[in-house]
Amino acid sequence: MRDGEIGRRRVLGILGGAAGVGLAAAAGVVRPATARAAGSGRAFIGSYTSGGAGGFSVGIAAVDPGTGRLTVRNTVAVADPSFLALSPDRRYLYAVNEGSGAGTATAIDVHRQRPAVLNTVAVQGDAPTHLCVAPDGRHVLTANYTSGSVSVLEVAYDGRLGAVTDVAQHTGRGPDPDRQTGPHAHQVSFDPSGRWVLAVDLGVDSVYVYRLVGGELIRHAQVALAPGSGPRHLTFHPDGRTVFLANELNSTVTVLDWQADRGELRAGPSVPADTNTGGERNYPSAPVVAADGRFLYLANRGHDNIATFALVGGLPMPIGTTPCGGKFPRHLTLSPDGRRLYAANQKSNSVTWLDLDPLTGLPAAPTAPLAATAATCVLFE
Repeated sequence: MRDGEIGRRRVLGILGGAAGVGLAAAAGVVRPATARAAGSGRAFIGSYTSGGAGGFSVGIAAVDPGTGRLTVRNTVAVADPSFLALSPDRRYLYAVNEGSGAGTATAIDVHRQRPAVLNTVAVQGDAPTHLCVAPDGRHVLTANYTSGSVSVLEVAYDGRLGAVTDVAQHTGRGPDPDRQTGPHAHQVSFDPSGRWVLAVDLGVDSVYVYRLVGGELIRHAQVALAPGSGPRHLTFHPDGRTVFLANELNSTVTVLDWQADRGELRAGPSVPADTNTGGERNYPSAPVVAADGRFLYLANRGHDNIATFALVGGLPMPIGTTPCGGKFPRHLTLSPDGRRLYAANQKSNSVTWLDLDPLTGLPAAPTAPLAATAATCVLFE
């Protein structure tokens, strides 16, 4: 039995009972077709390059459709790519350069083994750690951690990054004297409708809601969370209404309700990120929802595991933890077919992958890792 696991029979009992009261309907799930069919494909792996990290910048890996194994075929030189994002047409790959306060655009092609760097531009913010691309592909947004701001950059017809058209500056502070002396924007993303921008700020315990209009961010709301919680990253349930937010500083997950018709985000209950309370302090990083909407997965740094939650009536119920196979899992993502989880383990210089039980949702033991110095993220094409 894995550490913290409540056992296969009890998991099946929970899931069976939930099904009996209409789990799918309660969670708003109608068999969403979010998982793509397995294929050879490619994955892009980010890794830190400065401060003695010595990572390979961005690695381009082939994906074995049977085993999930990643094999790095080529690399492209991008400084400190702490996060990656693809354009809607998947012709361009964008990265934030955390150490230099910049963003980089590269061109990718199914016939090209190595992406070609197009350009690198300053984002007018310090330590950008996350980015996203607008649904129409015309703008790239970056979350700038140290300066506590969100930048908007134009995208040219050829995929190059252009001028910064707006910088939305957050203000305030939180109660943590070490991590919350000012704002720290940690994530920026569009909601599933594509109408709204959500920016998560660890420093001021808030999620900001914006509209992007002509390259300008118009603030619509600021949603306050528990003081000292330190929100880091959020993800949406396939129903498009339920949001799960990983809180880095108080090691919890908060459930929020999202109303896209009016851009309204309401905070609900929070649950511990890990039922194992011993050992090192725990810092949750990345929440991921299974393609069928039945499970929530959370990467825990410090405890170095992946927590699995059954979503019963939309609420996370812990059912087990699984070692991630490395140290400090900075990023967690699903394979395109929804059959595996991939963890970028920053401090063990590795990427691991774990098969998911299609019935219980629990991850199997991690595979032998792929060497990836100071790994930051994994992005599938």
